[in-house]
Amino acid sequence: MTSPDAFRTAMSAFASGVTVVTTMDEGGKPYGFTATSFCSVSLSPPLLLVCLAQSAKCYPVFASCGRFAVSMLRDGQDEVALRFADTRADKFGAGVATQTPAGLPVVDSALCGIECSIQDRYDAGDHMLLLGRVDWVHFHSGDPLIYFNRAFHRLGSVRS
Repeated sequence: MTSPDAFRTAMSAFASGVTVVTTMDEGGKPYGFTATSFCSVSLSPPLLLVCLAQSAKCYPVFASCGRFAVSMLRDGQDEVALRFADTRADKFGAGVATQTPAGLPVVDSALCGIECSIQDRYDAGDHMLLLGRVDWVHFHSGDPLIYFNRAFHRLGSVRS
């Protein structure tokens, strides 16, 4: 069987976009985490998947929330990604988040903000898979922030 360190090293060779996933608890307090384990699942209906470690401090909130939002980070938002990955940081300090139509926080000026309703949750090893039905999207132009080989990178100019 492959060791966790060997698997982690192998996965670092896969370039990924960087997202911040957010929600609010029943009292209206925002929670969030940085994720690279994110993908689209279906176009009809529009579904996406994001993964959260069961050891994360925000796990209990995401395990019971009805909605969540995903912010796809842009080139230059390294500090935002690091802030939401840090368990001690004030993640929602001034200028970090705006709101979706349903009132969920999304990262200000992110490449894309997506609001989802929980479709389902699945336990998978030491993670929880959140399957979300996309209810709202908002785009900005720009280049994505990329995570590869345990560091942030930029693609350069991407044209659509």
